[in-house]
Amino acid sequence: LTKWTIWLALLGYALGAAGLLLARRAPRWWSRARLAWTVGCVAYLGHVYAAFQFYHGWSHAAAFEETARQTRETVGWEVGEGLFVSYFFTAAWLADVIWWWRAGAESYWHRPRALTIALHVFFFFIVFNATVVFESGAARGLGLILCGGLTFLWWIGKSKG
Repeated sequence: LTKWTIWLALLGYALGAAGLLLARRAPRWWSRARLAWTVGCVAYLGHVYAAFQFYHGWSHAAAFEETARQTRETVGWEVGEGLFVSYFFTAAWLADVIWWWRAGAESYWHRPRALTIALHVFFFFIVFNATVVFESGAARGLGLILCGGLTFLWWIGKSKG
């Protein structure tokens, strides 16, 4: 359950972010992007639930220790503070989905550009690290395809104006 929910969350993230990039030129993508973004967020919340239920025994300390262990194995530093980054990511994604549904498309589309850029740079950073830096094998390859595809969509959208 933990693995399936994170893959569904990544799919929702990718389709939602791609839909937002496409919606700048073709508004028909707007509602599709919002739906994908929402499904991704709900799946991510399911992933967090499953991880705490099945791996951490609802213990922040256990999750902190596991984060520190994984970080030590990957980058050589035993720090668990990355767990707080994950908590912030969870809150940010949920807040963004709520904003999109409650405030409507007009408010969401016209919010401060710096906020949108910061949010998506942060999300991309988290997804890249989760799939490319901290994963291996097929998961890393899929993470590279996902991140590369979003970068390509952003680049072609940027180059068109």
